[in-house]
Amino acid sequence: MLTNYLKIAWRSLHKQRGFAFINIVGLAVGLGCCLLITLYVLDELSYDRYNTKADRIYRVHSDIKFGGNDMRFAVSPDPLGPTLKKDYPQVEQFVRLHQRGTWLVKRSGETMNLREDNITFADSTLFDVFTLPLVAGDPRRALAEPNTVVISESAATRHFGNQNPMGQTLVFGNAKTYRVSGVMRDMPHNSHVHSDFFVTMLNDDYPWGQWLSNNHHTYILLKPGQDAAALAKHFDTVIDKYVGPQAQQLIGTSMDQFRKAGNRMTYWLMPLTDIHLHSKQQIELAPNGDIQYVYIFSAVALFILLIACINFMNLATARSANRAREVGVRKVMGSERTQLIGQFMTESVLTTVLAMLLAIGLVAAALPAFNTLAAKDMSLQQLITPYYLPVLVALPLVVGLLAGSYPAFFLSAFQPITVLKGRINATGKSVGLRSGLVIFQFAMSVILIVGTIIVYRQITYIQTKNVGFNRDQLLTIRDVYSLGQQSEALKQDILRLPGVISGSISGFLPTPSDRNDSGFFAEGQSTVNKGVNMQHWGVDFDYVRTMGMQVIKGRDFSRSFGSDSSAMLLNETAVKILGFSDPIGKRVWRFDDAEGKTRKVYTVIGVVKNFHFESLRRNIGALSLVMDKSTGSATFRLSSANLPALLKQIETKWKELAPGQPFSYQFMDDSFDEMYRAEQRVGTIALTFAALAILIACLGLFGLAAFMAEQRTKEIGVRKVLGASVPSLIGLLSKDFLKLVLIAIVIASPLAWYAMHRWLADFAYRIDIEWWMFALAGILAIGIALLTVSFQSIKAALMNPVKSLRSE
Repeated sequence: MLTNYLKIAWRSLHKQRGFAFINIVGLAVGLGCCLLITLYVLDELSYDRYNTKADRIYRVHSDIKFGGNDMRFAVSPDPLGPTLKKDYPQVEQFVRLHQRGTWLVKRSGETMNLREDNITFADSTLFDVFTLPLVAGDPRRALAEPNTVVISESAATRHFGNQNPMGQTLVFGNAKTYRVSGVMRDMPHNSHVHSDFFVTMLNDDYPWGQWLSNNHHTYILLKPGQDAAALAKHFDTVIDKYVGPQAQQLIGTSMDQFRKAGNRMTYWLMPLTDIHLHSKQQIELAPNGDIQYVYIFSAVALFILLIACINFMNLATARSANRAREVGVRKVMGSERTQLIGQFMTESVLTTVLAMLLAIGLVAAALPAFNTLAAKDMSLQQLITPYYLPVLVALPLVVGLLAGSYPAFFLSAFQPITVLKGRINATGKSVGLRSGLVIFQFAMSVILIVGTIIVYRQITYIQTKNVGFNRDQLLTIRDVYSLGQQSEALKQDILRLPGVISGSISGFLPTPSDRNDSGFFAEGQSTVNKGVNMQHWGVDFDYVRTMGMQVIKGRDFSRSFGSDSSAMLLNETAVKILGFSDPIGKRVWRFDDAEGKTRKVYTVIGVVKNFHFESLRRNIGALSLVMDKSTGSATFRLSSANLPALLKQIETKWKELAPGQPFSYQFMDDSFDEMYRAEQRVGTIALTFAALAILIACLGLFGLAAFMAEQRTKEIGVRKVLGASVPSLIGLLSKDFLKLVLIAIVIASPLAWYAMHRWLADFAYRIDIEWWMFALAGILAIGIALLTVSFQSIKAALMNPVKSLRSE
């Protein structure tokens, strides 16, 4: 029986090749999109799950409200991990990670450095907590001794080629030497931690024991069966016992007084596998994903698949008149309804199986481009696993049965006497269903169009917003610290080049990657009420002018004032939090040592207009600028019509002073845009899938219009004989579809507004959702529908009425 069903199904598809092509291509594109998005979602959900103890690993976060600042950190105090292991038996182990930025690294005895971005200090317990297999070395001893480092296989290849790196020496920053004590496999791409070098924490030159400083990413491994929530209930006790005494010693404030003043300090645990998609904390090890995008793309995959299935149902029911006589003859010949249902369901499943095969081919072809677009490293093999392969096999069967269920039951219900007399017409029920499905298709398409418009408008707003300083033509040369005393000579040499306006040397730039938090207090006022945790940047005399920042009160740093070594510029946010009505001449201080015995006092000489130094997802925080010799990078403002030639001259100056150092640079606007690469990728992916969803909907609409025109052939012929014009006939055939699209726009608009309002809520600085965005989406949907339907409408309207009325 099944063999017979398959033969008849194949003959039917071959006979109706146009119908089969539209159905198979539409389903293939829908299934292909669904598979691509499934790969993306699975990859996002897989982060950190490669760790064999992932279900027992948690990261300790710090949430602090102090001095008008509400800070939510992914880091915690350095003593917290050891203390939790010592005081609470639930904790099996801990490990701290301290990321120290970019270093120049070279093999001992070599002259040429390589710039390495992923360098992290770690406790020797790293391999007890995380699953990081070593291909060489003992994980229990690899980081247990001073001056040791564990490197990845990629780093070993870069620095040692085919030689054995074990026991060899690497030089960091032209000064610090570390012996290679282990080689680990490259970290998986689906890890929130990315590091090629783990340096022993024994060499981290950090003032240990600071309960009031939050600088370490602390992970704890709970013993099997222990409850994280139960452990977290003890964190207030930890704060009172350990943080309180240091607070009392440093600022003369007990934790009770601290809390009564409206401040807050809490620790909490986040499961390791939640970090990538759910953490919105500050000071992350790397940019995270967002669970919202997983939800959004999952919904898009479902919508696209539904749109493709709806095409099938619409086209199958629309061509019911064409197959009515076939059903009548079969029933007269003795076929039962169950057999007819089986026949039509077989046709449906065969169509989806063919579509799935085509979809897999499309995915294989599109996956490299999609990986580039999504910044992923996915392969089809992720779906061909014992866990997902049954789903992959079952998907076309389920889609085929669901998509073919209504047409099968609808067609098999025809009465043989009625259809053989030629009295079959589309019933109101079937027409109503088709109309509802078309409305659903275009409502989903309109939502995707509106979403794409708003995402791109927000990205454009971010890229063009006045950030408070002039980031155009700002060139930053990195790793200037490697020049030592020659850094100032480099600055002066480059300033003499035509096309260079000004230059500054500083370790801090207005980007989220550069942070130096410190607590400051207004002199002579209560430290509880007049304290602020703010960014504290060391700059030179030319920093403000080079960056194009505005001093709105007081003055900038000047070489004419010897006292500027203890002067400070504040931004507007810092002035507001400190409560200064007239900040010029006011004094602020911070502790100058770990024990709180000495203070560093600064005099405010000017106020800088607020500028964005963090993502536009956050409000502008407090910031202070002071004079300091910080030589992380050199920034130059350029004015040249021939930038490539100027860059070549600058590189020549660099190589003259640093022959063994790589020349690494970046323009400030590129650095700023990197903050929003995730949003840009999401916008491009959304646009791509919105276009594909519309394409699938249009394929169905095209086929539906063709069948509707075919069913009304004689009506059109009669109308033409009676004098109807071609434009009026085109309008007649198109208006029914346009009504459905208009209804879809009305339904989709509030849903799209709600979804995008939720998305924009993550940005402190965002666009307004305006009426024209919905109008534009509606016009696009109507235009696309008209173009799709008009071809069939024009074709039908131009048909010779003699041919259509010949059989009457």
